Amino acid sequence: MTLMLLCCTLAAMAQYARINDIPYSTDPDPYAQERCKLDVYYPTDVKDAPVVVWFHGGGLEAGNKHIDAELENCGYVIVSVNYRLLPKATIDQCIDDAAAAVAWTFKHCTEYNGSTSKIFVTGHSAGGYLTDMVGLDKHWLAKYGVDADSIAALVPFSAQVLTHYNVRKLRGLTPFQPVIDEYAPLSFCRPDAPPIVIISGDRELELYGRYEEQAYFWRLLKMVGHKDVEIYEMQGYNHGEMAHPAYHILKKTIKRICGK
Repeated sequence: MTLMLLCCTLAAMAQYARINDIPYSTDPDPYAQERCKLDVYYPTDVKDAPVVVWFHGGGLEAGNKHIDAELENCGYVIVSVNYRLLPKATIDQCIDDAAAAVAWTFKHCTEYNGSTSKIFVTGHSAGGYLTDMVGLDKHWLAKYGVDADSIAALVPFSAQVLTHYNVRKLRGLTPFQPVIDEYAPLSFCRPDAPPIVIISGDRELELYGRYEEQAYFWRLLKMVGHKDVEIYEMQGYNHGEMAHPAYHILKKTIKRICGK
């Protein structure tokens, strides 16, 4: 307990800087040039810090990068990402942007005192969906010369693991018509994926049966032989509210994997 308090105190004493709107994509598309930017918040007097890549939610149709207070002053490098949005972009462009941002992080995080061996990819809702897609379907990151299995852990908050409901909407389907295809994280469950920590809101309060989706995701990963997958249900919290208590699980995961 004393050691834990000392580590927390040292993290809080660290000095931090923030750089906003760093371009991470070379795509010449004007919309990519507008949206494909990220913010980096980092400790200035720490080396080899854990790195958190955060994708915002918004149903792939809305939202903007942000860094919540729960991740500040924790000794982490935070990379908060904007990406192109439906329907102005295609789903392939949304996922490719997420992969490009993760690849940028592998290439540049040491410039901000981060460690390439401690990169955690996470996000809420649509951001959790992107987390799962780039971490499980290896071809997205392979395009940028990154092995998805180099990610320290995937920590999706309340992620869609079917084909995203707003992708289905573009096909004339409703959220109650499930599809599992090449845009569904469920299609890419594999035993050799990075550690995965699945976090859901309360099953009675979640969006479109999201808890049950994630429970099946957890079970399928276990069945294919994945050795490091956990699931948490934030009881009493709905889809939007669950992110704040879920940060505790993210921090616990970072400590478990990094040893501090």
